Amino acid sequence: MKSVISICLLLISITVWSQEAELRTKHFNVKKSIALDGYDPVSYFDNKPLMGKSDIRFAYKEVTYLFANTTNAAKFKAYPEKFEPAYGGWCAYAMGETGEKVKIDPETFKIIDARLYLFYNFWGNNTLSDWNKNEKTLKAQADQNWKKIAK
Repeated sequence: MKSVISICLLLISITVWSQEAELRTKHFNVKKSIALDGYDPVSYFDNKPLMGKSDIRFAYKEVTYLFANTTNAAKFKAYPEKFEPAYGGWCAYAMGETGEKVKIDPETFKIIDARLYLFYNFWGNNTLSDWNKNEKTLKAQADQNWKKIAK
């Protein structure tokens, strides 16, 4: 009986993990199977976004990140939730304003409460500036909008 219960629990765990992985790959901002346009997620917390190296990579729940060095890769592996970007790596301003998944400039970012937020910054439109004018409201709306997307 214990083995049947163990097998059932294992199957449930695999199913939940599989569904979560599918949602992440569907909703995260990933290009050519790589998140953050290849930037090292840990480097943002040193206030200096660095390009990752293709030979230093780690996939966390089906989303692959590149790292500038093995030290950053080890930090990420120890605490991936700490370093993953908010809203799947989509523009935080757009997520708050309209709930849309909008591309980002990987060098336009802000760390808020130890979390990485990324922003659109193209053609003279830097949404970080708009975000800063109404951050509290936009963040609350973005949190709600992301919950609807990444159910």
